[in-house]
Amino acid sequence: MTTSATDSLLDQISAMPKIWNILRWIVEAGFQGERLTIARELRPWAGDTRRFLDFGCGTGEFAGEFPASRYVGIDLSTTYLRFAGSHRHGSYLASSGEGLALADASFDAALVLGVIHHLPDQVASAAMAELHRALRPGATVLVMEDIPPPDPWNIAGHLMHWLDRGGHIRGEADYRTIFGPGFAVEQTYHMRSGICDYAVYVLTRS
Repeated sequence: MTTSATDSLLDQISAMPKIWNILRWIVEAGFQGERLTIARELRPWAGDTRRFLDFGCGTGEFAGEFPASRYVGIDLSTTYLRFAGSHRHGSYLASSGEGLALADASFDAALVLGVIHHLPDQVASAAMAELHRALRPGATVLVMEDIPPPDPWNIAGHLMHWLDRGGHIRGEADYRTIFGPGFAVEQTYHMRSGICDYAVYVLTRS
């Protein structure tokens, strides 16, 4: 668990989107793991007309993985959204995960990357219920969440995990409970991006 002084420093750094992005780009090797997983599981350039929702998009780092006219990013941070709107393509919306300003069944696929481990159980379940409402039946959801490095020799990865401010790291059984009966878990596997490890869940909206 980080100290209050460390948390304060991380808050200051994360409030500067450009610096935060650069630091993450370095430790995650250019986000190659995430980009490859998005391409494999969501196939955003498959030539169809699906609409994609980036649920907790942050600075919009992954907007470029999707067609501009079919991408919408949502986040609580207006600072991050201003950065995303001026540096990335696509559309952006400030919204709470528990109350999405989106029409029912208006999206065909969603990305949830490094979001749920920041949310307590009740909030996470409510956010997944809202995501369910905004997605059409049969929609694919790609979830990637931080996990402790399984490799004991990944010292830098363990340090990054210690610095992570998400206070709700969960195991697979707990994530399945959070997803709820509205989502079927089609796949789950481990992915590493740079020194950072993720649990990957591929869901289908019922």
